[in-house]
Amino acid sequence: METEINKAPLYFDLNTGAKIPSVGLGTWKASPGVVGQAVIAAVKAGYRHIDCARVYDNEKEVGNALKELFSSGVVKRSEMFITSKLCDHVPEDVSKSLSKTLQDLQLDYIDLYLIHWPFRTKPGSRGWDPAVMAPLCLPETWAAMEGLFASGQARAIGVSNFSTKKLEDLLKFAKVPPAVNQVECHPVWQQPALHNLCKSTGVHLTAYSPLGSPGSWVKGEILKEPILIEVAEKLSKSPAQVALRWGIQSGHSVLPKSVNESRIKENLSLFDWCIPPELFSKLSGIHQQRLLQGDFAIHETCSPYKSLEELWDGEI
Repeated sequence: METEINKAPLYFDLNTGAKIPSVGLGTWKASPGVVGQAVIAAVKAGYRHIDCARVYDNEKEVGNALKELFSSGVVKRSEMFITSKLCDHVPEDVSKSLSKTLQDLQLDYIDLYLIHWPFRTKPGSRGWDPAVMAPLCLPETWAAMEGLFASGQARAIGVSNFSTKKLEDLLKFAKVPPAVNQVECHPVWQQPALHNLCKSTGVHLTAYSPLGSPGSWVKGEILKEPILIEVAEKLSKSPAQVALRWGIQSGHSVLPKSVNESRIKENLSLFDWCIPPELFSKLSGIHQQRLLQGDFAIHETCSPYKSLEELWDGEI
């Protein structure tokens, strides 16, 4: 991993030729009524990537915020990178799902559209109950995603929550390779095998919950990890900044989520300092633990996955 960089890249190159910002704003668990203001504060602070999903139930408010930012001249649409995710679908409904997201976000195209999980939820259902889950039909679904890429409605396509094996399986038949695999990644869950596959195949890794998603149902306290605190103190930075800078120096983009304006700004202050090699290597000594286990997707009879080992192909 490249560690001897004073200034981290503001963008990473995707296999489509597009550039994805190194830092984006996550909107998972950002409540209606506050997510719009968080998006506006983030863009005014310098963020150029907003990560959304239909299942977050806040894309309409994000869309109103983006419209306000564009119409007031704060930023141009061409300067923004907007991601969303497909969830409740059968292959023939993939195009309709994106159309609904584009309508809610008030956009003509999406910069990146991801298959949210390696399963689908049944049409018309909401939430993550195993009773509404079904197998993904990945070849057919990916072919529909490739159609969105060909049409220009999705400038890049990819996946989320795919294990190393599931990504390998997709790469075997994809005519358009995924541009991104968005997964949990942070100093407490570093994912070296998945990192290596992504780097060797030209798939960019994006980290969600790079701070462990404090205050959500994701278990674990990344920012209280003693080694992380020790490194942060030596660099006179916050543990959150070190966790995020670790990600960028590891070669992937990060999606910190906050609705607090001061933390939104702090999470972007990553580009005029670095973690020196001797401290960077210390972070590899942190005990590893997947925090977002995906227990909600496991069921003996209803879900396509009967165990966490099946969902993550042993990467737990």
